[in-house]
Amino acid sequence: MRILMRYKWTWLSLLLALAMAAYLAVSSWASRTGKLPVIGEVQDFSLENVNGDIVTLSDTEGKVRLVYFFFTGCTDVCPITTFALSQVQDLLIRDGSFGMDAAFLSISFDPQIDTREAIKTFADRFHADYAGWYFLRGDQEKVRDLAARSFKILIAGTNKDNFAHANLIGLVDRRNRLRALYNASDTERVTPEFLASAVNRLARE
Repeated sequence: MRILMRYKWTWLSLLLALAMAAYLAVSSWASRTGKLPVIGEVQDFSLENVNGDIVTLSDTEGKVRLVYFFFTGCTDVCPITTFALSQVQDLLIRDGSFGMDAAFLSISFDPQIDTREAIKTFADRFHADYAGWYFLRGDQEKVRDLAARSFKILIAGTNKDNFAHANLIGLVDRRNRLRALYNASDTERVTPEFLASAVNRLARE
């Protein structure tokens, strides 16, 4: 029992990864072979941005969105994935779709540490263009519920010392439907070019 408790976050991370395997397999296969499946509907939310304004899902309706759950105290996957998203942003800016047909939602699940100021400092490190990239925060339990119900992403732990979460990026269509989940840690296949292409293909659907 002591061994299980000692490594509980390792085991939980493994279970989270296994639980998402089916979704990732479907998303990866469909994204390469044709039209993406509809995984589910994204529930509405009301979250605070770095300016203190309230942002809801409907504020970005009509755009294809990449959604990522993170916390600024993360020292491994979150900054790496956010950097990758900044590269996707640059590609979409180049082709004129960012902010027009595409938007990003980065949602913190650590409201105690992730103040508006802390999140903006984090976002500025990656040259986020706030015209199309929304960095958001809100009640921890509501964010957990949003991640689990709408994106099939489980978030465990209560602070930066024990958080465990799947490193996934959700792809949401113009009608607020989740169409794919991508394993952001698979940097060989889930490249910035791949994600930009996925966004553009869905925008043309």
